[in-house]
Formats: sequence, structure tokens, C-alpha cells
Amino acid sequence: MRVDLFDFDLPSDRIALHPARPRDSARLLHVPPSEAFADKAVRDLPDLLRPGDLLVFNDTRVIHAALSGVRAARSDGGDIAVSINLHRRVDGKTWLAFARPGKRLRVGDVVTFGGALAARVAAKTDLGEVRLEFDQTDAVLDAAIAACGSPPLPPYILAQRPAEADDEANYQTIYADKDGAVAAPTAGLHFTEALFDALDARGVKRAMVTLHVSAGTFLPVKTDDTDDHVMHAEWRSVPPLTAVAVNRARAEGRRVIAVGTTALRSLESSARADGLVVAGSGDTDIFITPGYRFRVVDGLWTNFHLPRSTLFMLVSAFAGLERMHAAYAHAIASGYRFYSFGDASLLWRAEAR
Repeated sequence: MRVDLFDFDLPSDRIALHPARPRDSARLLHVPPSEAFADKAVRDLPDLLRPGDLLVFNDTRVIHAALSGVRAARSDGGDIAVSINLHRRVDGKTWLAFARPGKRLRVGDVVTFGGALAARVAAKTDLGEVRLEFDQTDAVLDAAIAACGSPPLPPYILAQRPAEADDEANYQTIYADKDGAVAAPTAGLHFTEALFDALDARGVKRAMVTLHVSAGTFLPVKTDDTDDHVMHAEWRSVPPLTAVAVNRARAEGRRVIAVGTTALRSLESSARADGLVVAGSGDTDIFITPGYRFRVVDGLWTNFHLPRSTLFMLVSAFAGLERMHAAYAHAIASGYRFYSFGDASLLWRAEAR
């Protein structure tokens, strides 16, 4: 499909630079398959769900993936400052990363981070990444990255304001458990213990998957056609208990609602043709655009996404391109806040049960 079909005008002041406080005070746009849009608040979610509905969350934890280092002087120039955003772990000592200024790095260069950590540029890829081999490994490397790095806030935020003391807590879900993400599963940032209590009282069930969100989530689509865009792979895991919970819910006619596009992609990439979810782990590069046949998910809880992004393509596949253009026009006109720290939406498939 043409990428320009997913374009729309988004005023810059609609992009949130800080989260709502408390988290569940953010606004919520309810988008049913055909009825009128409804302006709600996040804390209204229990009233929009049925007893027995199953919410599936992504329990990944964001690591300190933003590193500031120095490339040592070469014969053709002095030291240069380098900003690194870790992107995807390859093995115990190797990461793929985005670097600025990436063009100033060569294979073999060594970048040091505060004297406690160093990495050699082992390769550069066609996708604009560098492959870094660190001088430490496994848990020792994890600890060094935690000590040297900082929360990897989206670049559009840091371009408009400096880092703040509470960014680390704000950019982590309250149920984050498994280290490995370099970007937050931001749809989950709205949930609080009070909201969980209200969902429990409503009889709504919960399950977890893990998808370690990569920095590729921020990369723009540079092609003119969706068929030419290459998705970055991300590691995901669907535990046996979650597969059982999802399959049981579907068999019993209960709805499965993904909390975030990462949870949706984890479930859909783990499903057989008949919709049965198979437990397991591994990479997924599933790219969902209109025409995709959803096998598992009935509802999607998600934030508002940017024009021409793979995430807006996904929600358009889920709820319909025309429907999502109308919903986003309503959200913009009504002052909803967009992207990672923005407001939420609850979407349903047209054919959802």
C-alpha cells in the first residue's frame, strides 16, 4: 500500500512531553466498530470491559540503553563524542545499536563510556546500525550498562526538553519484570495499582507476554510503499500459562484484548492459522498493514501514533483505515495528547466478538 495513505496533519503541540499524573487520569478515546466515538478517562476502562475479558500485557523492562561515549583519536582527527542507543542484543557481549554521529565511526574503532566500559565497532549494517562488541559480558555487562547508561527516552522528547529526574520511573510500567527493552511498551504506562484493583473487581483477567521493544520502533518509514519497508526483528516470548489462558478465553467466547501493539504482535506472531496460540520464544518481525487477517486479538488498548508510522499502519489494519483517520481527526480536534506519554485509545475489530 502507498505510505501516504497513512499520513495526516498532527500539530506539534499535540505530542506529549510529560505523562499525565496520576497515570490513570489520562484521557481515553473509545472507538467501537461502528458506533460513535466516546471521550472517556483511562480509569473508566473497567466499565468498557466484560467480566471474563482477558487483558494481555507486555512485561518487558526498559534498560539504560542510552550511552554517552568517546571515540578515541585517530590519525585523521581527534576524539569525538558519540551517543549510542542500544537497539538489540546479539549475544552475551554484543549489541546492535544506533550511533550519532554514525558516519564518523569505522569498523575497529573503540568507544569508551566513562572509563568503566568500552566497546569495539565490529561492523556497520545497511540499516544504519553499528555492531558493538563490549569488553565485558553477560551479567557483568548488564551491570555496567545500568551504571553507565540512562533511560532511552524517545529522541523527539529529548530534542524538545532535557532529561529529568523522574523520567526513569515515568518511562517504566508498574508491572515491568524482564530486562531487555530499549523503548517502553507505552500503552501500559497508564496502568496503576488502583486501576488493576478495579479491573479485578470487574472480573477482568490478566496475562503476560514479553517483547523486548527495540529502538527500531522510532524509525520512520522511508519507502513509498509498505511492501518495501523492512521491519526490525524483536525478541518475544509467550509463556505456556499465557497460551493456555488465551486459548481458553477464545474457546469460551471471551474477548482477548492486547495492551499495546507489542502484546498484539507477540500474540499474532505466535498463532497458528486456526488462531491457536503456541507457547514459545524467538524473534518476530511481523509487519501488520491493512489486509492482515487477525487470528487472536479482539480489542487493542494503545496510545495515539505518529503519521506514516508502522504503528498507525497496524491500528488501521485492526480497526480500518477510514475509521482510524476519523478517530484521529476527532482526537486532534479534541485536544488528545499523542505518542509515548500521551493519551490512550481502546479499539475493537469490526468482526470482534
